[in-house]
Amino acid sequence: MSILRYLAAPLSPLYAAVVRARNRSFDAHPERAAQVDVPVVSIGNISTGGTGKTPLTLFLAEGLEAAGWRNAVLSRGYGGRREVDPMSVEADSDPRQTGDEPLLLARRLGRHRVVVGRKRHAAALRALSQRPELRCLLLDDGFQHRGLRRDLDLVVLDGVRRWGNGRMLPLGDLREPLESLARAHALVVTRAARVPLRAEIEEWWALHGSGGPIFWVDFELGGLRRLGANEWASLPRPGAGPAFAWCGLGNPKAFYADLLLAGQPWAGTHSFPDHRGPSPAQLRRLQSLAREAGADWMVCTEKDAVKLGPGHASLLELPLFVAEQRVRGGEPLLAWVKAQLG
Repeated sequence: MSILRYLAAPLSPLYAAVVRARNRSFDAHPERAAQVDVPVVSIGNISTGGTGKTPLTLFLAEGLEAAGWRNAVLSRGYGGRREVDPMSVEADSDPRQTGDEPLLLARRLGRHRVVVGRKRHAAALRALSQRPELRCLLLDDGFQHRGLRRDLDLVVLDGVRRWGNGRMLPLGDLREPLESLARAHALVVTRAARVPLRAEIEEWWALHGSGGPIFWVDFELGGLRRLGANEWASLPRPGAGPAFAWCGLGNPKAFYADLLLAGQPWAGTHSFPDHRGPSPAQLRRLQSLAREAGADWMVCTEKDAVKLGPGHASLLELPLFVAEQRVRGGEPLLAWVKAQLG
């Protein structure tokens, strides 16, 4: 346990009491949750750190759209500071206003597909006003946002990190008590190939969950795109030596492990806090670290790349490639969601 968590440990029971009281209030007064005219699917989690909600949201948004379920994604826009709220996110939006993950989604999904807002009901109304043909909405990181009624609640669990020590913040990693899982309609376990014993997760879900299905999915890095150039490469990058990998994720070790699983070795790594990217000066430092480690190129995630502007690109002396992530094994989940939507 870190020293900060040790010092903050007395706050854990207070935090748990506040969360339980809030949930009891919503349970007793469901009318507090605003409702819209189309189904809402929430993709969230019960723990802190990166579980893979964003690539899973992207996978569902693309799959539902292809099946005729016109949809838009609603996000809080964590880290974004904007004067207009809610705000539509487009490919050329400023990540300092929208946050990094919504901008990543907008660049992959296209025009009028992502709206950020502190109040998700207002964001939903904006999405529906600009695309009246929408048939459903996806609520990114929405399990704790109970102010908007949802028709499906999907809880995402990292199969490697799981539920941590099982304690509430700040003593542990849980955002909510485990009894909250009873309101989730399904559990989605990510990085399933690295789960040593699925029976433990199944028993945990049977004890705390709703009795809904469990879906097992994986993430894989599909290829590399060079930042600022029309150059693509497979993984591992042909004819290249080890990379220098860096990222700003909730679970950076997962990205470094995914690179190795894709056959791409790295000579060194550097991690920023979640949602944080390098300043121009820090980008220079990353290149120095890469050279010191013996690497002549760098790699980061799509989430990191959206935070890099022209000022960063002008400072690049080493090639920087962006690793694109995709979901593998998500077809049963997509089919189930479509069936639930009708």
